Amino acid sequence: MNDLAARALTIHRLLIGHYGDRPWRPRLDPLSELVVTILSQNTNDVNRDRAWQRLQERFGRADWRKVMAAPTDELVEAIRPGGLAQTKAPRIQEALRTILAECGELSLDFLRQMPVEEAKAWLMRLKGVGPKTAAIVLLFSLGQPAFPVDTHVHRVSRRLGLIPPNSSRQKAHHLLEELLPPETYYSFHLNLIAHGREVCHPRVPRCGICVLQRCCDYCRDMRSSH
Repeated sequence: MNDLAARALTIHRLLIGHYGDRPWRPRLDPLSELVVTILSQNTNDVNRDRAWQRLQERFGRADWRKVMAAPTDELVEAIRPGGLAQTKAPRIQEALRTILAECGELSLDFLRQMPVEEAKAWLMRLKGVGPKTAAIVLLFSLGQPAFPVDTHVHRVSRRLGLIPPNSSRQKAHHLLEELLPPETYYSFHLNLIAHGREVCHPRVPRCGICVLQRCCDYCRDMRSSH
């Protein structure tokens, strides 16, 4: 194990000590997770949940044939609280059509049988599905070893020095998956998000109360500059 991997495990343990361990539990079936994740793009959790609730109220819970066949304007109106509905509605319908055409049913359960990299590549062929969306479906629905990188994970991992400062979010998925043991992905991902929301804020991080001070490049650099 190299020094950076050892530091990542130390950070993982410190985050568990502060925020608790997060044993994996499935949230939704993979197709529902895909739709929710598309709804979550470029918005917050509150607006995503409002859009998801309205979609279910209008079309029924996981009635994907009805969603697929609906006039696009009707779907746009249902998911409007999530923002960018004019983009997200056709993406959802196009994804559903592709899945039905290629799989013969509106289900992503077949991903369970695929190696994770193949499953990730399959999902990313769908329009509007990038590395983060694919990783969320695989990790949260199927418990597969994929590491999603959102804005909090990207910011915090760069400040900690786990990935280079100029790493893109797309590149960060691969770097963090290589750095950490797969069994840590779920808890580490969720705890980095919690830390980004509560302590490692975008503009003014609360370094004085941070449990990761001794592991953090950003904190070290700030101290040396004063």
